[in-house]
Amino acid sequence: MTLPNIVAATAAVAWSAVAHAEVVDGSAFAAGFIHPLRGLDHVLVMLTVGIWSVLAGGRALWAWPTVFVSTMLVGFVAATAGVQLPWVGTAISASIVMLGLLVALAVRAPLWAGAAIIGLFAFFHGHAHGTEVTSVNLLGYGVGFALATAVLHVAGIAAGMVAEGSSGRLAVRALGALTLVGGLACFGGLA
Repeated sequence: MTLPNIVAATAAVAWSAVAHAEVVDGSAFAAGFIHPLRGLDHVLVMLTVGIWSVLAGGRALWAWPTVFVSTMLVGFVAATAGVQLPWVGTAISASIVMLGLLVALAVRAPLWAGAAIIGLFAFFHGHAHGTEVTSVNLLGYGVGFALATAVLHVAGIAAGMVAEGSSGRLAVRALGALTLVGGLACFGGLA
């Protein structure tokens, strides 16, 4: 499978998830599920966590996405409880650039170091979700965006595995480079 086919397949997975969530439009769950799928920043980070997990292999394949979802929920709860954080937008843009760079350079971090990096960025992403929520049903909204995040991680893992299997690490690193460009676009206000 070629790199353009991988990107197209990943986009199709994300789009089908959006279309499915819109069937239950009006619910807090649907609003939470759709939210991360509508922002390039969220999509890029969540896919890239999955891709970086493939590069690391072993326990990172399940541990890093789990850390992201868990810590993102902690950030969400903190925001809904009124905890203020500076530089949330900057941290989110930095997460895209940093994760894209880690994948593009094929950095092999120890399990704990990758989890710490991912957890830090996830906290900011969760905080952003918590400050943007307009639903009164925080539980439904939180479950929705946590599930969408997991779906995007799985799509990233699938894209990483397909890229690695068909073209080796070079294709996986190219996905990281694309994420890096997307992150720079977010910093520049282009995305």
